[in-house]
Amino acid sequence: MATWAEFAEQAPDLARFGLERLGKNRVAYLATVRADGGPRVHPVVPFVGAGKLLLFMEPASPKGKDLQRDGRYALHCTVEDAGGGAGEFSLRGRATLNIDSALRAEAERACPYTPQAEYILYVLEVDAALANVYDGGTPKATRWKDEQAGS
Repeated sequence: MATWAEFAEQAPDLARFGLERLGKNRVAYLATVRADGGPRVHPVVPFVGAGKLLLFMEPASPKGKDLQRDGRYALHCTVEDAGGGAGEFSLRGRATLNIDSALRAEAERACPYTPQAEYILYVLEVDAALANVYDGGTPKATRWKDEQAGS
């Protein structure tokens, strides 16, 4: 798995597009794996700080419990309209609960909103990324996969 900085170094154009689509304080949709193996989807506000893709959440959130049990996730930006708007961006990878107080302090500074003191912080490592830009309804895909991940 790659950090956001490693992904951005290997695929700078795709990472720039991803930052535009995830944007400051924009809602994205996080898919996690429930205890019964089914999918669960949640609106979230991810952000980049300290070279990492980060996500604050309530400690009792079902998505946090999902990620603590099985760190696999998929993340998809919002799309403005049925024609694809300015395009779509998605990631998949593994999330880990942060226990580093220095990283939390950096994350609080980078976060586009003020996280509550009780919020927990996840670091989302990236295994694969996909961008689709629509030209007259036809998608043009750009993909990246972390070759070190081996999946």
